[in-house]
Amino acid sequence: MVSRRSFISAAGAAFGVASFRAEAMEPFRLGLTPVFLDNDAVVVDQLQSAFAASLGVPVELEQRRTYEEITGLLLEGSIDAAWLCGFPYLQHQNELSLMAVPVWNGQPLYQSYLIAASDDEATDLEDFRGGVHAFSDPDSNSGYLVTASDLAQIGESPEKFFKRTIFTFGHRNVVRAVAAGLVRSGSVDGYVWEALIKTEPELTRRTRVVKQSEWLGFPPFCMRTDRANEPEIVAMAETLLSLNTTELGRSALKLLQLDSMVAVETSLYDGIAERMRTYYSFR
Repeated sequence: MVSRRSFISAAGAAFGVASFRAEAMEPFRLGLTPVFLDNDAVVVDQLQSAFAASLGVPVELEQRRTYEEITGLLLEGSIDAAWLCGFPYLQHQNELSLMAVPVWNGQPLYQSYLIAASDDEATDLEDFRGGVHAFSDPDSNSGYLVTASDLAQIGESPEKFFKRTIFTFGHRNVVRAVAAGLVRSGSVDGYVWEALIKTEPELTRRTRVVKQSEWLGFPPFCMRTDRANEPEIVAMAETLLSLNTTELGRSALKLLQLDSMVAVETSLYDGIAERMRTYYSFR
């Protein structure tokens, strides 16, 4: 079987990636969903510089408030690629393909965390029944689907199980809402919570992890399948996969607290697909 990296390399040679990098004038448009990047200008600037240096063309990073907006821009062709989440990727699997997946702590996996205030004595999801809960985004795996599918397994829905739910549209904002006592509990990306331990320890120490999900496929970079062989898309895929080989790329990865980017098979997201089946069968 030909590996994804081999395919991209071969396609790059066939379509003249080097020529694209040298001659193309149109900027590459990359969408960013509100993961760890929200309101972090330093990280965004470093990413933009690393991508532009490798591609040899300007790179425009498009940020929106919701996953739905970025996914919509990608599907309609207003952006060339996007850093999505496993949930929206699988929702549109017939139209989208994987470009690269970040490696965090040695593996392209992460978990969803159920969090509460540091002095909250809750030990399981059931303890939050009747409380106010914060989700990050309705199309987020770690920030919605995991908890919603856990509830579906016991015949419950977020709307009935919790007194009230809110969407913060940013994982960092979920942590902030819990830490400030605006909600009793929250569903958050485990990678983000762990990263915040290093960047905002005063925030995370006011919260604690009550429950961790199983390991699931890390949020991927995606492209439209019908554009997979276009020179600029091939070039960006190569850029992502080789990000840890350049000084600018390594600096960007360090700020993101990531190791590298790798090519993976769709099967990495089987766990999320299973949770989707559980969630939709109950809805």
